[in-house]
Amino acid sequence: MCCPNTLLTGSPGVGKTTLGKEPASRSGLKYINVGDLAREGQLYNGYDEAYDCPILDEGRVVDELEKQMREGGAIVGYHGCDFFPERWFHIVLVLRTDNSVLYKRLETRGCGEKKLKDNIQCEIFQVLYEEAIPSYKEEIAHQLVSNKPEELEDNIDQILKWIGQWVKDHNTRLITL
Repeated sequence: MCCPNTLLTGSPGVGKTTLGKEPASRSGLKYINVGDLAREGQLYNGYDEAYDCPILDEGRVVDELEKQMREGGAIVGYHGCDFFPERWFHIVLVLRTDNSVLYKRLETRGCGEKKLKDNIQCEIFQVLYEEAIPSYKEEIAHQLVSNKPEELEDNIDQILKWIGQWVKDHNTRLITL
């Protein structure tokens, strides 16, 4: 494996896609948005009427990602994390956003009232961080704040430094495309 795998997780609207794409493009790693992957491959096993969205078939997603994760060099973004195999990731980053900022982001996306309320509660109670802690080794699970553009740049820099250090520590060569 030439490069590490990174998981970006957090409530919908915290900035996983925005954060994941930039370090991937700067480092030559591949960004994988699990929602897009599922949509493209129709990796669903039903439909949730209450949330007006398809239900992810987690087993099929894992099967679909297995080869890419074995090869390394992936930054994966998704709002769940406990179904991914622990062995896949070298670092798990849980993005956190202030509730007022998150509310505005979700409202702008046109989220329904139930979805909006549930996602805000998920953020308040740190559900994704609480999910990450028992799912991955404590030393690889970290939180990043994602409220303002300057924090985005700081987070990108942090991720790029971490990737560079991992490559150095594992005596591999980072290949930029």
